[in-house]
Amino acid sequence: MAASILRRCRASLQARHRRVGVIAALQSGALGRRPESSPARESGVAPWVAVVGLEIHAQISSNSKLFSSSQVQFVAPPNSLVSFFDASLPGTLPVLNKRCVEAAVMTSLALNCSINKKSLFDRKHYFYADLPAGYQITQQRLPIAVNGRLSYSFWESGKKDRMVTRSVRIKQIQLEQDSGKSLHDDIRSQTLIDLNRAGVGLMEVVMEPDMSSGEEAAAAVRELQLILQTLGSSQAIMAEGQLRVDANVSVHHLGEPYGVRTEVKNINSARFLARAIDYEIQRQIKELENGGTVLNETRAFDHKLGCTISMRDKEGKQDYRFMPEPNLPPLILYDTKSLPANTSHQQVVNIDWIRERLPDLPSVKREKLVEQYGILPEHSFTLLNEEGLTEFFENVVKQTQMNPKKVIGWILNDTLGYLKQHNLTVKESPVSSLFLADLLNLQERRAISSSAAKQVLAELWKGEGKTPFQIVKEKKLELLQDQQELEQICQDVMDGHQEEVKEIKQGNRKVLNKLIGLVQRATRGRADPVLVKQTLEKRLSQ
Repeated sequence: MAASILRRCRASLQARHRRVGVIAALQSGALGRRPESSPARESGVAPWVAVVGLEIHAQISSNSKLFSSSQVQFVAPPNSLVSFFDASLPGTLPVLNKRCVEAAVMTSLALNCSINKKSLFDRKHYFYADLPAGYQITQQRLPIAVNGRLSYSFWESGKKDRMVTRSVRIKQIQLEQDSGKSLHDDIRSQTLIDLNRAGVGLMEVVMEPDMSSGEEAAAAVRELQLILQTLGSSQAIMAEGQLRVDANVSVHHLGEPYGVRTEVKNINSARFLARAIDYEIQRQIKELENGGTVLNETRAFDHKLGCTISMRDKEGKQDYRFMPEPNLPPLILYDTKSLPANTSHQQVVNIDWIRERLPDLPSVKREKLVEQYGILPEHSFTLLNEEGLTEFFENVVKQTQMNPKKVIGWILNDTLGYLKQHNLTVKESPVSSLFLADLLNLQERRAISSSAAKQVLAELWKGEGKTPFQIVKEKKLELLQDQQELEQICQDVMDGHQEEVKEIKQGNRKVLNKLIGLVQRATRGRADPVLVKQTLEKRLSQ
């Protein structure tokens, strides 16, 4: 089976390479709202427009499953967390988990949805080996919430200095149970079934087709992921399958009806989501421009080969035979006004009680960071998008006299750059917030220069446990205080580079930076760059 998929993907790639302009478009990032390089535009035909909608399944953070008391755990021996109900033994009945309902209500409120005080459960029939009942309990007719909106921001394609903010409509949020997991063993030609995941509570968030590129869709998913993690309604770790995305993609000429859509299933990374959507947009455009047709089908994304692969067609609509779930009554929610007398929130789900306890959402946190520390809005996005980075930044600010606007540069450029280079999380950083604050205090007190501070930081990354002060003493990186010594070094540099001195005196001031760098090298970064510049300018004017 794996070999067959690989052959199909390679064939798809070969066809893709033969199509003029596709690879160039992908490499150049020309995958925006309206492809600029489309032959249709050059010939005067209306440009292509891509339409993207998402269906997102988020695993609810709960100790037990949606309708049974079985434990929820990511890593556990196969089939060790399965109740009689999960295995669909005759006579077992579902019992709704209140925690899952509260998590869905909390998420719906955060996404500005209208909560249905009465919602219904339905059976969705289909037959997979990892679905022992032969149906899934979901909310097809009347979900728990409808008509929401999610705002998100992203860097505009080709303009890394411009961040744009858009929003996507949330059609509905519904509760449903997850299926089990099929493990395909191609060597033994068999499929193994693990039901540990069967019955785990899911929130399905259905987004309207309001997006038009992979990067835009990825930004929406990242924002949703942050919201879920802030609320605690889902850990939303995509690598563990706690957030899975299906993308519906179609293209059409501007002003014409929407085209035939394809569905790319089960994408578990925001980066892969962007790549899959952008590939699918270009594939459909080239297919149509070459006289072909786009099939209504389900596709998978192979992240290693960078292409989508046809899985099955959807031309014949599958009949799920939806029917009301006979073993579950309607789900009734209350607000403060409709709460029955002598009833507490512990006995029912009170919408207002949950609303009052909503934490600050990511958008509010960003505004507070910008207002409190004076940093740029795009910096606040980076701080929140990296787990633990906001707390790290605030701890450094609390322990240093340096202006937060300067601190943010050390956090985003130096700290985050190092962590990404070595594939480390903020919690795994060998440089603590205390050590970084001590280092910045040394620079702020003018005990060391900025270049010496970089050298100290490089030593701190080694994780040997030495303090910044100890490293400064061992490496003799204290700021050069002797003005006469500095003037002599500046003169020596000028004497050894007469051509540069001549250029500066003729008006080419840019060459002065070269001399400053040579002085810094001679002092091993111990000289104050501002003082070096002043000393050089003084001697050059003589």
